[in-house]
Amino acid sequence: MKAATTSRPAVPALRTHDLAVGYRSRRQRRAVLERVNLAVDAGELVCLLGPNGIGKSTLMRTLARMQPALWGSVELGGIALESLSASELARRLGVVLTERVAVESLRARQVVDLGRYPHSGWLGGLSDRDHEVVSWAIEAVGAHHLADRDFARISDGERQRVMVARALAQEPLMLLLDEPTAFLDVPSRVELMGLLRHLTRQGPLAVIISTHDLELALRTADVVWLVVPGGELITGAPEDVVLSGGIAQAFEGRQVRFHAEERSFRWLTGGRGTAAVRGEGLPAAMARAVLEREGYTVVVAPSTAETLVLAVGETGWHLSSDEADVSGHNFRSLAAYVRGLPSKARKETES
Repeated sequence: MKAATTSRPAVPALRTHDLAVGYRSRRQRRAVLERVNLAVDAGELVCLLGPNGIGKSTLMRTLARMQPALWGSVELGGIALESLSASELARRLGVVLTERVAVESLRARQVVDLGRYPHSGWLGGLSDRDHEVVSWAIEAVGAHHLADRDFARISDGERQRVMVARALAQEPLMLLLDEPTAFLDVPSRVELMGLLRHLTRQGPLAVIISTHDLELALRTADVVWLVVPGGELITGAPEDVVLSGGIAQAFEGRQVRFHAEERSFRWLTGGRGTAAVRGEGLPAAMARAVLEREGYTVVVAPSTAETLVLAVGETGWHLSSDEADVSGHNFRSLAAYVRGLPSKARKETES
């Protein structure tokens, strides 16, 4: 019996070879990222992460051929990026940028029509097949209800869906999206990321997204590219990158800590003392969040006589301390009471 094997594309959708990206003047070149060797396969959703000013947008612009590489090379579908004509590049690569697109007097469908011009030419009319592809792209992003609406009058989230449809209408090998969720509310961010993941599963499409929405990226991406201070690039599945310690290296600050188990950040207030929570499920989790926000370190069991002991259930909370026993019915009352307690540092000063 033969072992099962996983078939992979012979040629990646995108590959870089010792790529350096940055800026050049007449006298010098200044690289912000060097020795970048990456590959993206069809069907993969890649999220590019890193602090501000570290080179993410520069890398994205270089991959999109919006600025030249300092050295090294980029291949798109096995062909050198620099050797492609403008129309060939547009048939292979779709780009969605952060900036709001100013379009007047066009319906959403007409905006998506623009994605077919790499195939038809700017002076050519759209064929029946072009119209079929446009309709498919609109349906693929769930924007059928927007097709006949004025593009200038729809919401930011709806605009991003239409712009993704326009890029899909190019029938590219790859989509590059630079901060596509920047102007969106939380539900729209989640929907757009889910849509992009869905699209990679529907056909031979690779997607690269540059984003600051780290927690959503860690829950959505197949692969993470993380740029850390110093220019090192850490790559792998989100779980691999978390285990590498790279997230903490890139984003932790004096009062911010990354909790790998939760794939999220916590603000460290500290200094108020310790507290233990007794209870189960969501109420207990919410109680811990209140205590941490108010500056307490939550422990599994009381460690000293001064440790607050908070019991929570479906009907409310009861807190025992060396000050008093108090009960309440909601977390706002808990936060207000805890906020009024003297801190550990204050007690030590008074004593």
